[in-house]
Amino acid sequence: MERETRFDDIRPYRDEEIPAAMQRIVSDPYFPKVAQFVYPDLTVAEVKEILLGCRNIREFQTTVMKQVNEQVIARTTDGLTYGGVEWLDPSKRYLFISNHRDIVLDSCLLMYILYLNGQSIGEITFGSNLMKGQMVIDIGKSNKMFKVERGGNPRQMYLNSLHLSDYIRYAVTLKKESVWIAQRNGRTKDGIDHTDQGLIKMLGMSGGEDRVKALADLDIVPVSVSYEWESCDILKTLELYASRDGQPYVKKPGEDLNSILTGIMQPKGRVHIEICEPLTADDLNAIPADYADSRFRHAVAEILDKRICGGYRLFPNAYIAYDIRNGGNRYSDRYTKEQYDAFMARMSGLDRYGNDPALRDIFLGIYSNPVCPESEGVI
Repeated sequence: MERETRFDDIRPYRDEEIPAAMQRIVSDPYFPKVAQFVYPDLTVAEVKEILLGCRNIREFQTTVMKQVNEQVIARTTDGLTYGGVEWLDPSKRYLFISNHRDIVLDSCLLMYILYLNGQSIGEITFGSNLMKGQMVIDIGKSNKMFKVERGGNPRQMYLNSLHLSDYIRYAVTLKKESVWIAQRNGRTKDGIDHTDQGLIKMLGMSGGEDRVKALADLDIVPVSVSYEWESCDILKTLELYASRDGQPYVKKPGEDLNSILTGIMQPKGRVHIEICEPLTADDLNAIPADYADSRFRHAVAEILDKRICGGYRLFPNAYIAYDIRNGGNRYSDRYTKEQYDAFMARMSGLDRYGNDPALRDIFLGIYSNPVCPESEGVI
């Protein structure tokens, strides 16, 4: 069978590319720091031996990435829980569409859960803006991450979307690899998880005229990720504050890498990942056939949003933030004084950035926006 080369510009590494990637990783000046975090009980030389012993992707994922996930869970969380694995058939491959709270961990923790349950570890989308620095590229592409091109003029954006759509369909239906993608371009920063209709449009671009079949063939599974302590909450607050007047936020050099490292190292409290009810052909066929394409995409996004938000786990911090923001004690039975004091201590980290009440309000919104009093659930 002839090897597929049209996706060489975005695809993950192949098995034969892993040994050279491992050589580059262990030669990188930052390798000792990474090695110390991932393998705190081993010497750098011992960690180097482990990586150089990885001859293919599976070995890298089941030794190094497994260890990364276990260290993150053990050292920065109060436990990882999950549900919904029963929706998955081990013989099938899926397109996981997830809310997006942390740059790296949302997808990596899902893949770890799949691994624990005997499922195939899938491929992961990774923005081109994040694939900077050879070690980041090598670790990412060895972990089955593939590049999503960002930016460009309208024509370039269209071609990039079509190329991405073609690759995702190829990966799921022909290559037989599950794929993770976020429900929107970039992380949710205000605590409100909504699926971008542009994502639905992109996925359908490669599927032909039958819009229902185009999506049904991808076996879409929504995923809901919840962190007790929101990933990069202070950094997200500052970004939203800087862009509050409608001005585009311009990232500083190294800011993305800082967000990646902060998300990995920052205490996260409890973490829950819910694999939600898959999107079926019956779901799609229930959308009126006379809907225009834009309305059809909106309806698909609404189904995904309902399932993702329905699977979202509300922790005490959400209720604390809601009560503080609304000046009441509506949910005071859902948290303790100790939890309240811990939340206030976390929010005090904003003090160094000034005393504008808008800063505090944005921070509170990140946690409280998922609370929906009308249904006592989530938005």
